[in-house]
Order: sequence, then C-alpha cells, then structure tokens
Amino acid sequence: MNSAETTSTIRHGTPAFRRTNLALFAAGFATFGLLYCVQPLMPEFSHDYGVSAAVSALSLSLTTGVLAFAMLFAGALSDAWGRKSVMVVSLLSSALLVLVTALMPNWPALLLVRTLLGLTLSGLPAVAMTYLGEEMHVESIGLGMGLYISGSAVGGMGGRLISGVLADFFGWRIGVGVVGVIGVLAGLIFWRALPPSRHFVAQPLRWRILLGRFTGMFRDRGLPWLFAEGFLLLGAFVTVYNYLGYRLLAPPYSLSQAVVGLIFGIYLVGTFSSAWMGHLAGQLGRRKVLWTAFALMLFGAVLTMMKPLLLIMLGIVAVTFGFFGGHSIVSSWVGRRAGAAKAQASSMYLFSYYMGSSVAGASGGLFYAAHGWNGVALFVGALVLAGLLIALRLFRLPPLVNVATPPTPMSKGAMP
Repeated sequence: MNSAETTSTIRHGTPAFRRTNLALFAAGFATFGLLYCVQPLMPEFSHDYGVSAAVSALSLSLTTGVLAFAMLFAGALSDAWGRKSVMVVSLLSSALLVLVTALMPNWPALLLVRTLLGLTLSGLPAVAMTYLGEEMHVESIGLGMGLYISGSAVGGMGGRLISGVLADFFGWRIGVGVVGVIGVLAGLIFWRALPPSRHFVAQPLRWRILLGRFTGMFRDRGLPWLFAEGFLLLGAFVTVYNYLGYRLLAPPYSLSQAVVGLIFGIYLVGTFSSAWMGHLAGQLGRRKVLWTAFALMLFGAVLTMMKPLLLIMLGIVAVTFGFFGGHSIVSSWVGRRAGAAKAQASSMYLFSYYMGSSVAGASGGLFYAAHGWNGVALFVGALVLAGLLIALRLFRLPPLVNVATPPTPMSKGAMP
C-alpha cells in the first residue's frame, strides 16, 4: 500500500475498527450458527421424517458440500457487485432460509432448503476475508481476522446448543426458528455496523480474467501451500471431534451423552486463541508464529492417546487452541498475499478448508473402525505433522510476487 492507502485503512484502537469487529463477530456468529444448528437435531429428523441416521446427516453434509463449491464463485460476484452488499444479502437470505426450514412439511423439502442455504451462505465467509484484506491495516488484519473467527467459534457452538436445548422443551422447529431469528438480528447489526468499502474497485465479471486469476494463484510460491494448510487444519480438527464421543461413551469412561455434548464448550478456547495468535502473528510475523499452532495440535493429538481423562481433555484443548489460532493466521495470510486475486484466493482457501472437513473427517472413520481411537489419533497426527512441515517451508517463503493475471488497479494494494 502507498502512504495514502495506509492512512485510510482500518487500524485497531479506532472507532472504525470497533464497528468492523462488531459487524464481523455478529456475521461469524450467525453464519456458523445457521450452518451447524441442525447437527444435534439429526435424531429428531429421523423420528419425525422416518429417515435413517445416514440420510438425516444429509441435512448438514449437503449444505457444506454446496458451500465449498459455491465459495469459488462468491468472490467473483463481490468483485462486480461490491463486498458489503454481497455479504448483507448472503447473511439475511440465509437467516430467512433457516426460518423456512422450521416450516418444512416433508424431508425432500427440508433438504432442498438446506441445499439452497449452502448457496446463500457462500457469499459471506470468502468475501469477509477479502474485505478484511482490503480494508484493514497490515498490522491490524491478524487481530481483525481473529475476532471474526472468534465469532465463528461461538456461533458454531451456540447454534448447536440453542437448537438442541430448545428442541428438548419445545420441539426442533422452535429451536431452528429461534436460531433463524438470531440470524436475522445479526444480519441487521452487520448491515448497520460494517463500514463501507474504501479500497474496493468494481470489476465486471470477465470469465477469462477470472480463470487467469485462479490459475495464476497456483504459480505463486506460497498460496498453494496456504490452501493445503487450510485443508489439513480443518481436516484434523473435525476428525478429532467426529470420533472423540465414541471413545468417551464406551468403557472405561462410559460418560453420558449430555456430558460428552458439553465438550463442544471447549470451542470457547477458540475465541481467545484466534484473536491472540492472529494479533501475535501481526506483531512478530506469520512465518514465525504459524508453526507453533501445528506443534500445539500435534502435542494435543498425542495427549488424547493417554488413558487419564484429564490428559485427554487437555489434549482436546490443545488441538482446539492450535486449530483456531492456525486458521486465523493462515486465512489472514491468504488475504494479504493474493494481491488483485484476493476474492478468488479467499474462495479457494475456503474450498480447500471445507474439503478437508469432508475428506479427512470421513476418512477418520476408517481408522477408528480398524484401530480404535489410537488409529484416529495417529491419522490426525499425520495430518498435523504434514501441516507443520509446510509451515516450516513457509518460514523461508520469499516476499510476495503479485499473482494477478493480468494486473488491475487493485494490485496497488498487494502486500505479503
């Protein structure tokens, strides 16, 4: 950035920074609450609609699958229509779809609405990263991204808890409806609080240029490795939480389902680690901090192989702390490195991120079936070790080479 752009960017400690963080915290909370609110309700869906557990799981897997692919194009739409407008429409339309979900009379209709939700939700996560990359000062983007991810962590946990608890007392439709209402309110807060873009330059949808940007990203020496880090981070994290319950429900622990469900409260660790590690990376440099997140996750995976319940819980805390911190660092790094291809790079990162959840999360079940929890922990350890080796490679990454093809006026803001 030149000096004029630097002084007009959003820095921590300013009213604009506080408004931005309020808006993006609300957006993160709503997005992941709307996405994951159906997870604890799958047995209710099986009972009400007469479907199996595997079919009931489509209420989430269809949404995340469509979301991963739709985010590849959401950034291009925001290039043409504007960052804030796309995010506002995305958040409010998603909340309305969740309200509609509570009214669905049959299973195919519910799945159709949940599939559409994957499309509408895609307009926020990728574009939020792009907005921060354009509008935040380089020294503040790590903290800003961390606070956005903190909202995501609270939303992912809150959506599950709110819908699950209310379903016990009033039925799942009320639980989903309340989450939808919260989403609408969060969308209105986001609309009012988020400062307008000051560094956005509209670009018409030109598919040849768009294809050039996507292919140009893979000629960069850093971005493909950052995409891989996103795949490994969420893949390892989701695998741990997918199969931990099976271990703790069985002897010698024999914990109740309610107690196991409280483990999602560990997500609150992410609200601190994402902001703290993101800010630390902004002060010391992402290269110097990223590897510590993977090292902490590796240590946590080893602890979960121990027999004492306390050590297992400490291991889960370490994995959670490292995951949210690593995601904060990598996602902000993608935005800073992508140059004029910010929107496409953010979309590709999140595509890789959610594909990690889908592929690794499902593959972990094979290791659990064959070798029990130790097989899962070793699989997770291998994913995290690969991420650690990539992080050490990124430590030697040279300064940014602009990946935009061809160059555009936005390339003036490119930063490593």
